Amino acid sequence: MRAERMSPLLALGLLLAGLCSVHCLPQNVVVKDQDRRARVDDHALASSNTDFAFSLYKQLALKNPNKNVIFSPLSVSIALAFLSLGARGSTLTEILEGLKFNLTEIQEAEIHQGFQHLLQVLNQPNNQLQLSVGNAVFVQDQLKLLDKFIEDAHVLYSSEAFSTNFRDPEAAKSLINDYVKNKTQGKIEELFKFLSPETVLVLVNYIYFKAQWKTRFDPKHTEQAEFHVSKNETVEVPMMTLDLKTPYFRDKELGCTLVELMYTSNDSALFILPDEGKMQDLEAKLIPETLTRWRESLHPSRIHELYLPKFSIKSNYELNDILFQLGIKKIFTDAADLSGVTGTRNLVVSQVVHGAALDVDEEGTEGAAATGISIEKLAFQRTTVRFDRPFLIAIVLKDTQSIIFLGKVTNPTQA
Repeated sequence: MRAERMSPLLALGLLLAGLCSVHCLPQNVVVKDQDRRARVDDHALASSNTDFAFSLYKQLALKNPNKNVIFSPLSVSIALAFLSLGARGSTLTEILEGLKFNLTEIQEAEIHQGFQHLLQVLNQPNNQLQLSVGNAVFVQDQLKLLDKFIEDAHVLYSSEAFSTNFRDPEAAKSLINDYVKNKTQGKIEELFKFLSPETVLVLVNYIYFKAQWKTRFDPKHTEQAEFHVSKNETVEVPMMTLDLKTPYFRDKELGCTLVELMYTSNDSALFILPDEGKMQDLEAKLIPETLTRWRESLHPSRIHELYLPKFSIKSNYELNDILFQLGIKKIFTDAADLSGVTGTRNLVVSQVVHGAALDVDEEGTEGAAATGISIEKLAFQRTTVRFDRPFLIAIVLKDTQSIIFLGKVTNPTQA
């Protein structure tokens, strides 16, 4: 059963990437906009981002049973919000509602200002924490972007821009992948596996994070120990151990144990250990209210023996199908309205890719993630015909118009 086979640590990366957005921000900060002062409700932004994080997690876990899951929900949220700058009409609504924003309570402008402020806060210099979050847009030489899209990309998402020759897809792919590799300190080496020569625009978000534990594990106490992958399978792992006082909560209602480990920067990683056989039940209950309740219930406690495996996990995901499941559909179809990018409705998203890496050891945590969105020009008429049901065939000689063969194919595998 999937509930038993999943690693008890798989929620770490999900929360690690999302926690800073939950509690790094002061409430209702006033952000200066060029035209007006707008109150940005950071709590609403964090709540929507957490809701999206858990929704995306459930889909990834479902599609990757028995496998580690690691991704940065924040990176995906920022990349899609960045894309939404160029979306209009129902395409825009789908993206923002897919990101779990209630558009009766929050306006589009407030969402972008919220992300603008979040990026400013996350990129503030900090001696105790290495954290960089950024965006870039790679543009086909001849593609004329609207001035407003260029300005909003720069002002709201601090985006860099690079002229790119996508007609040489291998060179374009190398340019983008090298950029991401550089920004993530070599952790994300190949964000895009391929790019079509039809690509005209690529949006990229990257996150790099490195922090040291407030109370470090002593490497001398790290020993090989058993990790129970399932009832019938165990593997040997380097198991770190520690005696410390740290926020702890035993959630009897959901059948899990929570330990929060602090970094020197006062950010934290929340480790969630479901009771045996309870992983699936717990995954179903991952909602923003659960996280809020956990945060309020954690209290410093003495843990005499904390055992935590030292591990490195990586992932690569194609998110098209999963985003489709979450209601973000039009961007992938002929119905896409991305006219806010160039002024014309001839663009469509061809792929949304995501890569993440997380290392946890005695010193602390290093994590990186990137999200890429490639956009192509629509052919004026895209006709698809799929011969995937019984069909007729007639072979006609041109000069005499004689039918030389006539037949029906009902099962192509039958001789």
